[in-house]
Amino acid sequence: MKKIYTDSELTLLLYQGEELAFDEIYKRYSGKMFSYALNVLKKRQICEDLVQNIFLDIWNKKTSREIENLSAFLFKAIKFQIFNHFRKNSLSKENLTRFNLIQDTIEINDTMEYTELETYIKKCIEELPDRCKYIFLLSRFENKSNKEIAKELGISVQGVKNQISKALKLIRAKLIERKFLLP
Repeated sequence: MKKIYTDSELTLLLYQGEELAFDEIYKRYSGKMFSYALNVLKKRQICEDLVQNIFLDIWNKKTSREIENLSAFLFKAIKFQIFNHFRKNSLSKENLTRFNLIQDTIEINDTMEYTELETYIKKCIEELPDRCKYIFLLSRFENKSNKEIAKELGISVQGVKNQISKALKLIRAKLIERKFLLP
C-alpha cells in the first residue's frame, strides 16, 4: 500500500532531492494550477508552459527554498506567472477583470488545508490581547452587535469597532505571515 504524504512531508523530502516527492507534488497540484491558469488565460499551451516553468524552477532550486505552505506557495507562483504574462503581453481590461473575478472566487478546496487554516485562526484568536479577544469573540462567535457589546462592557461603540478592527488586522497579519493569505 502506497503511503500518502502530507504536503509538509513532501516538501521535506523534496529538499532532500527525492524525485518521488517532486512527482507526487506535481501530480497533486499541476492539474489544479493548470485549470486556474486556463480559467484566466484561456490558452492551453501558455498555461502548460507556465505550470512547467514553475515546477522546473522548484526542482532546480529545491535546496534553496523554504516553503511553509506548499499549496499557498504554488498558487501564489501561478498567479505571479499569470500576472507576468499579462504584463509582458499588455494587460487588457477584459483580462484584468477575468483575473480579478477568478482571484475572488477561488476557495480552499482541500480538506486538510481548510482544517489547518481553521486551527491556525483559532490559535491566532487565542493570542489576541484579552480585551480584544473577548470583544472579537462576542462579535464573531456570539453574533452580538457593536451596540450590544458596547452596552455590555460599558464602552463606546467606536471602542468596540476599534478592538474588532485591531483583532482582524492582527489575525490577517499572521495569516499572511504563514502564507494562508497573500499580502
